[in-house]
Amino acid sequence: MNGVLVIDKPQVLTSHDVVAAARRTLGETKIGHTGTLDPLATGVLPLAIGRATRLVRFFAASDKDYEATIRFGFATDTYDIGGREISRTDALPAPEHLVRALQALTGEYLQPPPAFSAKKVGGRRAYELARNEHAVALAPAAVRVARADLVSFSGGRAHVVLTCSAGFYVRSFAQTLGELTGTGACLEALRRTRSGEFCLDNVASALIPLSALLHHLPAIAVSSRGLERVAHGRGLEPGDYERWPAASPSAEWVRLLNLRGELIGMGTPGREPGSLHPAIVLM
Repeated sequence: MNGVLVIDKPQVLTSHDVVAAARRTLGETKIGHTGTLDPLATGVLPLAIGRATRLVRFFAASDKDYEATIRFGFATDTYDIGGREISRTDALPAPEHLVRALQALTGEYLQPPPAFSAKKVGGRRAYELARNEHAVALAPAAVRVARADLVSFSGGRAHVVLTCSAGFYVRSFAQTLGELTGTGACLEALRRTRSGEFCLDNVASALIPLSALLHHLPAIAVSSRGLERVAHGRGLEPGDYERWPAASPSAEWVRLLNLRGELIGMGTPGREPGSLHPAIVLM
């Protein structure tokens, strides 16, 4: 099996749990997920299977869409509803104040990861240190929020839809919203509706084959001689492929296809003009 299977992850299970279950069910050891979801979260979890595991870097780097429920007047040490309570208040933000706070968290900025995260500090997971009440200082990471829209706000709970970059923590987003509004807040529920090119419509469908992946990247058809060179990891010259995509002369990555349109590798520009290096071989 080579391709991507999109799972609608249930609550409680970790992303690792889902991968382990898929390995048992499919009898396939080469399976990896393309972006961790916390146990609290549900939704789109693409699983790369077989040779598709070599493409995980592309899937994991894609933007994501989320539907989040954020509870105000209540804050925890993990930034979500499952953590230890650290503050509580009856005060709630005015809707217009909440909208301004959401606008302030749109765009590009540095986001501190939660102390209770899988980030490593001195070779140990941050959550292990935090559980033992050790101080955890994690470097903020550059993130991008393309959309943060308030759908509804009632009973102290805001329903927000987000489009954000890879590496974004919705828990940190909720905690920062609580700071900006002065009431405290934590993430109560989270559902991922899209991860890059994969969405909920792909769930429970057949395995997505290699040839149907990464269509946002330019592609070239490789000749018979080029096919042999790719198989041995050797560079391609202009005569080894059909033509360079005119619209993408400076593309960082190019899909390499055989004459049947099947994905056989991923190429990067070589040192010589028009040359390509098959950095990832899928044959």
